[in-house]
Amino acid sequence: MKKVLFITFFWPPSGKATLHWPLKIIKYLPEYGWQPAVLTVNEDTFSSKDESMIGEVDTNLPIIKTSYFDPFIIYRKLLGKSIKEPLVSSETISKTNKSLSHRLSIWIRMNLFIPDARIGWYRQAVKAGKRYLSENSIDVIVSIGPPHSSHLIAKKLSKLFHIPHVPVLIDPWVDISYYKDFKRSKITLLLDNYFEKSVMENSVHTVFVTKSSLEAYQLKYPKIKEKSSVLYWGYNEEDFTGIKINKISNEEILLHAGNIFDYQNPVSFWYTVKKEIAQGRNLKIKFIGTVGPAIKKTLEDLDLNEKTEYCGFLQYKKVLEEMCKATYLLVCATEKRHVPGKLFEYLRVGNPVIAFGEDNEEVKQILKDANAGFLYSYKDKAEDFFELAAGIRTNADGVKKYDRKIIAEEMKNILSNL
Repeated sequence: MKKVLFITFFWPPSGKATLHWPLKIIKYLPEYGWQPAVLTVNEDTFSSKDESMIGEVDTNLPIIKTSYFDPFIIYRKLLGKSIKEPLVSSETISKTNKSLSHRLSIWIRMNLFIPDARIGWYRQAVKAGKRYLSENSIDVIVSIGPPHSSHLIAKKLSKLFHIPHVPVLIDPWVDISYYKDFKRSKITLLLDNYFEKSVMENSVHTVFVTKSSLEAYQLKYPKIKEKSSVLYWGYNEEDFTGIKINKISNEEILLHAGNIFDYQNPVSFWYTVKKEIAQGRNLKIKFIGTVGPAIKKTLEDLDLNEKTEYCGFLQYKKVLEEMCKATYLLVCATEKRHVPGKLFEYLRVGNPVIAFGEDNEEVKQILKDANAGFLYSYKDKAEDFFELAAGIRTNADGVKKYDRKIIAEEMKNILSNL
């Protein structure tokens, strides 16, 4: 059996959604003749914990954990928070907070941590990786990013031990959406582009989770055209086993699952929701995960607070249950290269999907192919959605290709053909 080392910052019990793809791929690869090992950190101090995810990890899986420099300890001090106090993703990069400490922390994050705030893991990870690779034979190294620091760690180990490197880019690197509307210095951008280019040149094959990202990177780095693939984020069929659904018959729930940031605020649509409620529709808005302060302010200004529930962080199984109970599923793409991971779980659930995004032809096509919902511009009121939703019948058979067990087999094919 061939062996592959996965380098991923996020790992159970972290509740970060980013870990779901590698976690399931790693789970299924042994069925296809590949034995994984994992290099990760002792603890993800930023994300909420989901202890239920620990049960997804094979007890025989080799896991190398290391310490790392955690800048979020300093960030908490700047904000006057205690070391153990949780951080909210949508607030850490919000522009509605005008305090000096917040603006200073943003500047430091955007300009001093290159490529990202987890670069403090690099030294310890390389050291632990060298020790492991000196004692174990590995055929391929796969790195998961963000954080894209993982790719730099993998590149270093790849060069030291002459092992093929396959980076997986879940989000873009240099121009990731989190940097939107924030200023980065010329030196920062120069270094970040250099790091990205060095990883692309060292890669024997690069995996993207959207076609639009693959196409953008192929334009930027033409040499990767023959050595890059798309493996969609997908969903895990096994996770839907035993889901309990107790719907309130006379209540319609509009659900958004996952973090939603201020720049993903479908302001015009909230007016439509308010109008529908005023006309007698028993509609409730529900958010799971963190919600940007500007979005909360919009809903408050529209007097929709009594019709809105903020659930905060929930364990993954509970999130799936809430998706299944919902009447409508809301998803907001960040930009035209972004296919939100939750979209695939929404497709599996089969309830009508309303998506917002600018020029996002990929999300539009995925929804169309599955007959699952509609994509609107952020400026669109989407006044026809509730009427159109009544005619939606998701193509369940067409959605099955997004099962991560199938995607793991596709990953196996990539690794075996290097």
